[in-house]
Amino acid sequence: MDQRKIVVADPTPLGLFGLAMVTLVASSQKLGWTDGVALVLPWAIFLGASAQLYACIQDAKKNNMFGATAFGGYAFFWYGVGMTWMVQNGIFGEKLAAQADVQQLGVAFVGYLIFTLYMTIGSMATNKVLFFIFVLIDFLFIGLAFSTLGIAKEAMHGLAAWSELLIALLSFYGSAAIIINHQMGKVILPLGKAVVEKAK
Repeated sequence: MDQRKIVVADPTPLGLFGLAMVTLVASSQKLGWTDGVALVLPWAIFLGASAQLYACIQDAKKNNMFGATAFGGYAFFWYGVGMTWMVQNGIFGEKLAAQADVQQLGVAFVGYLIFTLYMTIGSMATNKVLFFIFVLIDFLFIGLAFSTLGIAKEAMHGLAAWSELLIALLSFYGSAAIIINHQMGKVILPLGKAVVEKAK
């Protein structure tokens, strides 16, 4: 049997690019710069969901539990959001669309807030860029959960929208930094040291 080790490239820049693209397009709708979700949906499925799922699988091969869980968790979030939009827009029939209770979506956002909070703690052992991305995702889910559940709806919608845009910009930076630093063989764009050093 061939025992040669298969080398798997770091999927983080692709995963961050997928996150950056979907949050950029989605935030444009939340901020009122664009209308509707019809043309947010493809980016949700292919970049937010599929690119991050691919990154999850590759990180799992590298035994990177944190990366696999993070990319996998948010990949399935975007699959869920994409299907939610399809349900709401009658793709699966008007009867199902009429039965859609947006409060259930709010509860799902609360669940993802819980997930993101403990992932934020985990991200403290990675680098500062990833840590701040997770902090912004915390604010995104606070905004999404509260606005969807009808609590301070306008203010929370604004919090979600601006948090999402900042997630996009910081994710573009993180993706670029990993690619450029790797290709140049030196730090051009710093990611920042871990907030907490991992115990040996």
